[in-house]
Amino acid sequence: MTNLYRKKAVFNWSGGKDSALALYKILQDKNYEITSLLTTVNKETQYSSMHRIPVSLLKAQAKSIGLPIYIVNLPPKGDINDYETNMAETVLYFKSLGVNYFVFGDIFLEDIRAYREKQLKPFSIKVVEPLWGQSSQNIMKDFLSSGLKTIIITTDAEKLGKEYIGQEINMDLLNSFPKDIDICGENGEYHTFCYDGKIFKSPVKFSLDRAKIQNYKIKDENGIEKVFRYWYASIVP
Repeated sequence: MTNLYRKKAVFNWSGGKDSALALYKILQDKNYEITSLLTTVNKETQYSSMHRIPVSLLKAQAKSIGLPIYIVNLPPKGDINDYETNMAETVLYFKSLGVNYFVFGDIFLEDIRAYREKQLKPFSIKVVEPLWGQSSQNIMKDFLSSGLKTIIITTDAEKLGKEYIGQEINMDLLNSFPKDIDICGENGEYHTFCYDGKIFKSPVKFSLDRAKIQNYKIKDENGIEKVFRYWYASIVP
């Protein structure tokens, strides 16, 4: 019997493996109706932030999944206020459509979940986390058994080398990770692009450029500048 009282929800889509697994799980939960995917991109580059997935491929993923995608364009060097202003407008738009739940693919980072809940609480939007509280080992076991397919497209250069770019996530690859790496990459060790599996009607076609290194300079709250280095490969349709 169809549940006529399903809770309207928006899924915050990154395009990577944890996001895909969380979507796979919530789509099986008859208590929720996912009305749209939602993602943020750099207004100038039209790429998502850490995953560096172009809008064209984010849209291709959504089309294959069979859900609309709502793109939030953020200023390239905007501060936290820019982000929060843009997201507040987005939340109000979805509230006007009767949405009261935002779904995320977080696993165990308490500060990130607390931030999401703090920002959404004034709008009476509740946070839903299908993967929350499970071990990285169990999450990865679920991912591998789900049949979802994903490749690594970005790594923290201090944690994983160039050789991991373009590699398919499987048990052999996971066994090759250094011991201090969270196998799900929850601490930012790597980011992925999910292109096939049960949530997709057909595989998303893409190609990868050669791996490159990029440095990011970020000032902490004390004004001290830190440099973060990432390996990445441009991904195109």
